[in-house]
Amino acid sequence: MAATLFTNILKNAESKGIMDSKSRDSVNWYRKTIRKTTAGRGVTPARLLRDQKEHTVNSWAQTAIGKMYFAYYDPKHKEKLPYYDTFPIIIPIQRYKDGFLSMNLHYLPPILRARLLDSLYDTVNNDKLDETTKMMISYKILGSAAKFGEFRPCIKRYLGSHFRSKFALIEPKDWTSAVFLPVENFKKKSQKQVWADARRSLR
Repeated sequence: MAATLFTNILKNAESKGIMDSKSRDSVNWYRKTIRKTTAGRGVTPARLLRDQKEHTVNSWAQTAIGKMYFAYYDPKHKEKLPYYDTFPIIIPIQRYKDGFLSMNLHYLPPILRARLLDSLYDTVNNDKLDETTKMMISYKILGSAAKFGEFRPCIKRYLGSHFRSKFALIEPKDWTSAVFLPVENFKKKSQKQVWADARRSLR
């Protein structure tokens, strides 16, 4: 179902001439279309993982820098965190022996999420948008260019032992659709509160 969902959204975008997320109108179109497409179809984290079973990675150690994934996560020190997302968008940018540093775009409100994703598209290693495509990113690269200014609220350290599922790999052609899927699952604070914090931190 998820693969079909992404394909339908992409075709709809093509028919309307909307192929990016650089404007507020495009962002609003993607959000409305995705919510309309997913309404009544039960697009939940569990179903997304199940429907992407042909495109899964079994372990955090098998994830690749610059790719995009979804997975369940249970933070080690969640009682000390002001809030957290149990179903993050995962874009690894740096590996450690026990996990990785990653961006989770769920922490940004939609328009900032879209702007950052557009900047990240500028880093891809090719224009094929297939299994060979990845973002050529690192913390140093993100911090050195003003165009990546929205990345800071998204940076999170993830421990490999605290993932609670396989990793659903999102194909590059589906990245824009995937970042707007309503599957974020914040604990301790509401979505609006999390996004308000992100805006304040970027002022």
